[in-house]
Amino acid sequence: MSSLLITQPQGLDHATPPGHPERADRLRRLNKVFALPHFADIKRKEAACAGLEFALEVHPKAYIDQLKTLRPVEGMSQIDGDTYIAKESLGAIMTAMGAGLDALDEVLAGHHENAFCAIRPPGHHAERDAPMGFCLVNTIAVVARIAQQKGLERIAIVDFDVHHGNGTQDIFYTDKNVMYASSHQMPLFPGTGAINETGAGNIFNAPLSEGTDGKEMQLAYKDVILPAIENFHPDLILISAGFDADRRDPLAGLNWVPDDFAWITGKLMDIADKRCDNRIISLLEGGYDLDGLGQGVAAHLSMLAHGTSGPAIDHIKFEQEEHFG
Repeated sequence: MSSLLITQPQGLDHATPPGHPERADRLRRLNKVFALPHFADIKRKEAACAGLEFALEVHPKAYIDQLKTLRPVEGMSQIDGDTYIAKESLGAIMTAMGAGLDALDEVLAGHHENAFCAIRPPGHHAERDAPMGFCLVNTIAVVARIAQQKGLERIAIVDFDVHHGNGTQDIFYTDKNVMYASSHQMPLFPGTGAINETGAGNIFNAPLSEGTDGKEMQLAYKDVILPAIENFHPDLILISAGFDADRRDPLAGLNWVPDDFAWITGKLMDIADKRCDNRIISLLEGGYDLDGLGQGVAAHLSMLAHGTSGPAIDHIKFEQEEHFG
């Protein structure tokens, strides 16, 4: 297997208030995970900057102009109850898109079979014309649209973040050539993701009750999501990789462990092997307990790169960072 890891130094510059769960410490923790010897053989790049015009693939110009207006000259501005935009946020958005688009080029060129992009802010809650849930621009939707322009006919987006990706579903709700499949806790923010939300037959939601563990999660994937992807015959699989289904996460109530993220990743790799020349691009979404995030990403990336869930890193003592709450 050949994997690419794209990191995003500019993601540290997207500021949020003290105590906010979506904070720069998330990337700082992942950078320490990536420095572990187990990941030394993975090829890596830093995120390039994509022009803000790429966001126009999924958002109207008036919306992007609104973000420019909301961006403060100094400090940060609050958009809604939990979504902020800071002086450097547009730079973070552009390098997040740049990471995803670079990963797309690398994978389509055959330089790597898969790629993981460690980026922020997350994007899957951003609807066509509405920021929400920490998200400003829907990065994975941009990557999917550009993939279509590059000639890919069928793109599957799989979202295992604990919160439903209402924005991604909204953007592709009537596009039969983009499949969106999500497992998520329900009821929970943002309140979407019911089974009967099916779009043009391209939307597959698998809501999970609070307390759901890995065994129940696997049943949902085997019953709903994995067969749907198989039947779709994708040319590319994109992953909205959120790690807030971890049992320690402060914003949700599922009981997953790191091996559960590795299991999902392995099953998607099996389909990619059969259907789309192993092509997978994974973009970071949520995950707000630093230990849960680091261990989940380690399991996910190890599976992508090595075909195993990797070493247990729960015994590793990282330097103390700011923790939510």
